[in-house]
Amino acid sequence: MKILVLNCGSSSVKYKLIESTDGEVLAEGGVEKIGLPDSFLKFKRKDGSKETVVTPMPTHKEAVKNVLDILADPKEGVIKSFSEISAVGHRVVHGMDKFSKSVLITPEVIEKVKECYTVAPLHNPANITGIEAVTELMPGVPQVGVFDTAFHQTMPAKAYMYALPWEAYEKYGVRRYGFHGTSHRYVSRRACEFLGLDYEKQRIITCHIGNGASITAIADGKSIDTSMGLTPTEGLMMGTRVGDVDPGALVYLMEQEGLDAKGLSNLINKRSGVAGITEGSSDMRDVEDAIAKGDERAKLAMDMYEYRILKYIGAYAAVLGGVDVIVFTAGVGENQISTREAICKKLAFMGVTFNAEANRKRGQEVEISGPDSKIHVVVIPTDEELMIAKDTAEIVERL
Repeated sequence: MKILVLNCGSSSVKYKLIESTDGEVLAEGGVEKIGLPDSFLKFKRKDGSKETVVTPMPTHKEAVKNVLDILADPKEGVIKSFSEISAVGHRVVHGMDKFSKSVLITPEVIEKVKECYTVAPLHNPANITGIEAVTELMPGVPQVGVFDTAFHQTMPAKAYMYALPWEAYEKYGVRRYGFHGTSHRYVSRRACEFLGLDYEKQRIITCHIGNGASITAIADGKSIDTSMGLTPTEGLMMGTRVGDVDPGALVYLMEQEGLDAKGLSNLINKRSGVAGITEGSSDMRDVEDAIAKGDERAKLAMDMYEYRILKYIGAYAAVLGGVDVIVFTAGVGENQISTREAICKKLAFMGVTFNAEANRKRGQEVEISGPDSKIHVVVIPTDEELMIAKDTAEIVERL
């Protein structure tokens, strides 16, 4: 079954066409700068080379149409017609507590997703726009919503509630929801398959660390706590997001700088994190290069980034009552050798031993803990699109 996976952002669309039976990626690419004069489609050819086509795409409808057209293009395409696409799976960022699993898209589901606009004003409207574009361009083709927040709906109230006035939760749904759920679900399960362990009998800490980053505590296959909150701003220090911070400091900055809500949002989401400390790049590769040249601010940013990860692993080890598996994934987790090493060596007190030779690998499934380690530490490249495709196929097959 060929599943088209779409990830629609405010001005972009990422896509993959996946054969759900074996997980083969048949085609992939994306659209950027939707609504701007220089919008463009980029895609990977069958031989692995990449192509970029600049073309006007004022809305997501044109963007999705261009994606479909390139998939069925006589020269560049991989299908003969749209009819070969059995279903479309959509990444939907926020489902609040309305969705605890992936669901078939219906008018009722769309209305519930729209009810979540207030907590995800940049993401959910774009997700719905993508769904509406597919509905118009491919009427009758089943669509499935896969929610970033769904995996975390097993958290107990003591983990997801904030110590705010009760009416904040009752009236506005203010609580921890968590994100990257599809990634945490995929890598935790895949790690156990890789290690030959029973997924539903393990205590797992998954570290999805990249420009956006979150850590999740998983007990017996269920998320019991996670670092992101009502929004993706809470938790770890990220590329441009502040992560955990004293709320009083934000009030103070609002008063001192005369910031309104939009100004504060820009500060904590786009001007903070690694970029805020370095006053430069949010890319950890650039930070590593700067450290090699003796940049003290870059060194501080890296130390802070790694320290936050270490703190959360320690906290979740306590919450879980011990750890069986620690997983690194996403851009930094899969590729940054120095960060994995720095964290693992600090976990020696928990019985982690470190395999420096295995840790030299990038972007591969590998165990980086030693044979005598009390905790398995593994690197598992994430594959959210495959997870979306599998969920979509499973739901559609039941229709």
